Amino acid sequence: MVQILKTPNPIDVEVGRRLKMQRLACGMTQTELGNKIQVTFQQVQKYERGTNRLGASRLQAAAHVLAVPISFFFEHSPGEPGPAFKSTAVGTDVMAFISSSEGLALNAAFGRVKKTEVRRRIVSLVEAISFLSDVGGRD
Repeated sequence: MVQILKTPNPIDVEVGRRLKMQRLACGMTQTELGNKIQVTFQQVQKYERGTNRLGASRLQAAAHVLAVPISFFFEHSPGEPGPAFKSTAVGTDVMAFISSSEGLALNAAFGRVKKTEVRRRIVSLVEAISFLSDVGGRD
């Protein structure tokens, strides 16, 4: 018997990415979100990966718990006009980083830095570190 692997719909993947990004921004675990929308943490994982779709009522519950409008999950969905970076490989990497716990923490900390010159120096420092890590080739 041949098994056909079904790939997730790009819209479900994007909704899941936004769900995860907002959950992390709220400092909530998958278990906490699952309890609040009455599903298991495993189901939240599947939603976040886009392997399972969020039904309308669950999506509304998640939006309520995460304090965002339902439209948050669909702004500039794949295949629709939106920011130019969304359609590039770099944009995918940027969205993946921003959705990660490290990206959210870095963004939050950077946002608290008020002095422009300090912000510029932080960017320069991170660029230098990234150059050195590319040269070294190891983590």
